[in-house]
Amino acid sequence: MKKVTGAIVLAGFVLAAASAHADVTVGFSGVMSGPQAVLGQDQHDGFMLAIEQLGGKFGGQKVNVVSEDDQLKPDVGAQIMQKFIESDKVDAIVGLGFSNVLMAELRRIKESGVPAIATNAGPAPIAGKMCATNLFELAWQNDSMSEAMGQYVQDLGLKSAYLMAPSYQAGKDKLNGFKRYYKGKIVKEVYTPLGQLDYSAEISNLRAAKPDALFVFYPGGLGINFIRQLGQAGLMGHLPFFSESLIDSNTLVALKTQAVGAIYGATWSPILDNTQNKKFVKAYKDKYGRTPSEYAANGYDAAYLLNEAVQKVKGNVADRVAFVAAVKEAGSTFPTVRGKFAFNTNNMPVQNVYAFKVVKDGDQVAVRQLATVFTDHKDVYASQCSMK
Repeated sequence: MKKVTGAIVLAGFVLAAASAHADVTVGFSGVMSGPQAVLGQDQHDGFMLAIEQLGGKFGGQKVNVVSEDDQLKPDVGAQIMQKFIESDKVDAIVGLGFSNVLMAELRRIKESGVPAIATNAGPAPIAGKMCATNLFELAWQNDSMSEAMGQYVQDLGLKSAYLMAPSYQAGKDKLNGFKRYYKGKIVKEVYTPLGQLDYSAEISNLRAAKPDALFVFYPGGLGINFIRQLGQAGLMGHLPFFSESLIDSNTLVALKTQAVGAIYGATWSPILDNTQNKKFVKAYKDKYGRTPSEYAANGYDAAYLLNEAVQKVKGNVADRVAFVAAVKEAGSTFPTVRGKFAFNTNNMPVQNVYAFKVVKDGDQVAVRQLATVFTDHKDVYASQCSMK
């Protein structure tokens, strides 16, 4: 287990791994090393930026943040949850980045009663039969953006689609989501090992299949490698390309014009026109020198959600039942970069899902909104959850 070390000084407050005597102690856990580290780092950066804007406090209570690197390993994630709960005595947990890691952390989270805010992973089981009163999905239920892409491809009238994703819980959720709304022919459904970076054999098979559309889920560095290799094969820009959790501010810096023409589903973008989003994007650029990603946006929202929840319990976070109820209520009242948000009965998001396209803008690239595919979209698993 790797610990993210070093005190973080924000607006005169030291947010480090201090004692449990701090007013509100939050455990942040995510992948902070290896090829997918940017996803965890962005969530962390967005979270810490919001805390800085809030004066280092949630609801007037000083915040202490303990940050840990789960290394994208389920067993490490489970150990971190045990440490957070038994040693650090955290009042809330934030992060929980990859679905396979979250599934390994779930038992300890549920047993603790501590409110946990997932800012990336939203696996189907925790939306349904394995839902938990104290686990909140602030980012998305895994299927949702893929469902939007399935609907969008269906609306375009494309008759056949080829699907690809890594072989783990989120990859399966994503492709299931696409198939739920796309009614055309699925030419092939391909799962590659999580962490695979060479897709030459799969792209060769894709070329031979000649589908009308390609839909993929390859987040972070996986997606950068995939699009580059697709371009080298001469397919990018010729085969209609759809994705989710692949195109963001980080991957666009690496891909530049190689990503032109890509259409993707998302619940957030730097171009969304609302006051909180404009404030966030400007502050993030000023502090970190880069455009925020959706992962950073989720981390940022998590801090404002917790701030509002702490206000609702008047700082009494020791009453976990009341604090959990306050988080649920705050979901529909906190200022979000998405403009509008709420938690469904199963603690999954109710939010809009959009279609965006990467377009050329001079020598650079830009993102253009194509459509609001779903308004106030809810996942399909709520009926399986015991919470009503």
